[in-house]
Amino acid sequence: MRTRRVLYPGAGEIYSCELEYCPGCEGELQTAYTSKYKTVQTMQEVLRIGQRTKRCIHPDCQVCAQIWGSVKWRQVAPVGCTYGYDVIAQIGWQRQSWQQPFAVIHSSLQSQMQISEAQVRVLYHEQYLPLLACHEQQRLQELERVAQDVGLLLTLDGLAPEGGEPQLWVVRELLSGITLRSGWLSQQDQTAFVNLLRPVAALGLRVRAVLSDKQSGLLPAVAEVFPNTPHAFCQMHYLQNVALPVAEADEALKVRVRQEVRESLGEWIRQENEELPGVLTVTGLLPSALDAPERVVQEGVTRLEEGIVQDLCRRIRYLLTLKARPPFRLAGLEMVAHLTDVEHCLERLIAHRSTPALETIHQRLQSILQTIQATYQLLCEAAAWLQQIAALLEPDGKPPRTGQQVRKELFACLRELQQTHSPDPFLRKTLTSMQKTTLRYAPGLFHCYDLPDLPRTNNDRESQFRDLYRRLLRTTGQKGLSRRILQREGAWELIPHPDSLPATLQAISQISPQEFHRERSRLRSHRNRFKFHTRSNKQAQRQLLHLEQRWLTLPPAPSLE
Repeated sequence: MRTRRVLYPGAGEIYSCELEYCPGCEGELQTAYTSKYKTVQTMQEVLRIGQRTKRCIHPDCQVCAQIWGSVKWRQVAPVGCTYGYDVIAQIGWQRQSWQQPFAVIHSSLQSQMQISEAQVRVLYHEQYLPLLACHEQQRLQELERVAQDVGLLLTLDGLAPEGGEPQLWVVRELLSGITLRSGWLSQQDQTAFVNLLRPVAALGLRVRAVLSDKQSGLLPAVAEVFPNTPHAFCQMHYLQNVALPVAEADEALKVRVRQEVRESLGEWIRQENEELPGVLTVTGLLPSALDAPERVVQEGVTRLEEGIVQDLCRRIRYLLTLKARPPFRLAGLEMVAHLTDVEHCLERLIAHRSTPALETIHQRLQSILQTIQATYQLLCEAAAWLQQIAALLEPDGKPPRTGQQVRKELFACLRELQQTHSPDPFLRKTLTSMQKTTLRYAPGLFHCYDLPDLPRTNNDRESQFRDLYRRLLRTTGQKGLSRRILQREGAWELIPHPDSLPATLQAISQISPQEFHRERSRLRSHRNRFKFHTRSNKQAQRQLLHLEQRWLTLPPAPSLE
């Protein structure tokens, strides 16, 4: 049996309804009932509070049946909760802003109140997240002011799904940062996107532009829901798609160079100074031994030569681990360029003092670089095209240009490349792919030059997904659990919180109980989709047994005879 908490609150306080006259008929109000006391733990003290409600005395009043409670009573703690709003705000602030695990939050709170780690977890999931979402829903007037002043700039982005699960999507207004819709789509076709966006259009607010990636189902959906509204595409995704043939060739070059270097120089780049076979540097109670200074002095020249050779081999070994980030970080080109620098360094070392080790490494590395030189030059030329296109799209440092002007410049650049490039099949194929990709993106690639407030990329939305995942990873310490949280309540975790703890407390304490219960029902309804996602055999058996018991309560099926 669980031990009951023993609290010692001070004298009880009754909060009376602050209304003096009926909001409906402006008549007199009478006391409806006086609630029982409830004990509430806050960050400062333990309270014993109740409320005296009122109702209209006139039976003909339209709101006669309405019972009016105390606003001050409601702002101390949520209905049915024995922890104050300040405790809930503190838990949410430490979880989201300080990125602390529940165990750490519990440790900081238990010296001030009686609370368990499980209660901290429940207050965050069942109270704080729904309250935060309710606060976001109250920003409609702010959204209307933005729409009236300058028009809404909507950004849409989705998080890549995990293992066939529904995909998390967010619709935000760019200028105000308001989250209009945040939730999951079971499929990403035109119908799903139309249903996601239609409630936004139903507000009747002026939408100046929409920014998104170029998903096939999203294009006709935006055109249907927001006709005659510019639909801008992310320029970074355009550049990544333009760079696709170059990135594929660069990856092949990287794999080829890495394989040849390992085959030719593997015996050198894998060598390390070992204390014992297989053991490098060790610390702790029994650390590695250090070389005596006398030995280092006696073997100074030899040790210096070996150290320099080993440092060069470590550099080569590191270069084999480079990874690409298209369109501009191409690992194959970067690897060859750095290996060329190592080769030039070897030439200078050999010119001063030659050793068999340096000669061997230099000859083998030089042979490898010579075999891939032709491929490297072609890739360099294609990579220069990408830089040229990116520089053309960049508005900084250039006079203001319209979208039509940038469009003409881009297609003129592609025509010039078509006329001047070498007749190599790879370059010809790459340029053809660039032209086709540009034609596909052209309808939405240049709106950002006509709308100064519209960003060129959708990277800020994507960074919010990455920041959320990093925050969950820090607070949970588990990749799998972080992904599960994203699927279970990621839409609520993406809701931005106020800028300070006092502002958070003020925001969540003004939520009406009705709005809070509706939002918590949405959260619970979504989380119920995952109640059978368990690897515990005991819990799975219990769930299946419960299903059987519910099934047996149904009447038997009628006989077919």
